[in-house]
Amino acid sequence: MSIQRLQKILSQAGVASRRTAEKLIAEGRVTVNGKPVREMGTKADLDVDHIKVDDRRVKAAQQLRYILLYKPTGCMTTLSDEKRRRTVIDLLRGVKEYVYPVGRLDYDTEGLLLLTNDGDLAAKLTHPRHGVDRTYEAHVAGIPDENDLEKIRKGIPLDGKRTLPADVAILTKGHPNKREGEGVVVLTIREGRNRQVRRMLEAVGHPVSELKRTKFGPLSDKRMKPGDWRELTGDELKVLKARAARPLPDQAAQAAAHRRPRPKAPYKPKPKPKPSR
Repeated sequence: MSIQRLQKILSQAGVASRRTAEKLIAEGRVTVNGKPVREMGTKADLDVDHIKVDDRRVKAAQQLRYILLYKPTGCMTTLSDEKRRRTVIDLLRGVKEYVYPVGRLDYDTEGLLLLTNDGDLAAKLTHPRHGVDRTYEAHVAGIPDENDLEKIRKGIPLDGKRTLPADVAILTKGHPNKREGEGVVVLTIREGRNRQVRRMLEAVGHPVSELKRTKFGPLSDKRMKPGDWRELTGDELKVLKARAARPLPDQAAQAAAHRRPRPKAPYKPKPKPKPSR
């Protein structure tokens, strides 16, 4: 390997995503040739330098794995948990490679989650510039009206920053699992802010009682049940990589594309000036 930044080395080796790798470095948990490293710009060569994370030697990934998991509720989207709660890694029996989740799902949210040790692909899929779609099905209190849906489509202010335009529709009619007094909403977002779907729906007055992710980018599988996992097919991986390589237009352009065109005012000719006497 060539000389590269530490966070990229850790990502390519399947230790963690680049963002998590930066956190490991900042916490002093990464050493190079026996010395702790905290500088983000530090570079090394995995073929030459001895790099360790928590005293565990980092080695180049031997085999790239791409795993689609249906995460159940009550499960952490982390590699380990200090409270010893169940994690998504605990579900991957028989997987010897050091894989990690691409993005996250809340503890009380179920649905599709991608795990891999392909650091380059994971970085692209989680980068805001690429805006990979994430589709959710949410059971909410009451039934949102068109005004509520339009607010979500245009973006909801969260933490001082408006969310990107989203796609949203009602699935209440004929839904087999709908309870009395609740609505079922399908919502597609293109960013991954903390508890974003729950907060967006709560902001328009419809708190979520049940949430599941039904689609991640081009990946979906209605046959999977909580706890199930499988390898991606060759075709799925090909489509996923193509989607990850396609950058999203800038936020201003995307927001403009979602605005409804305003009707043009009828043409009125300007009055001719009166001749001076």
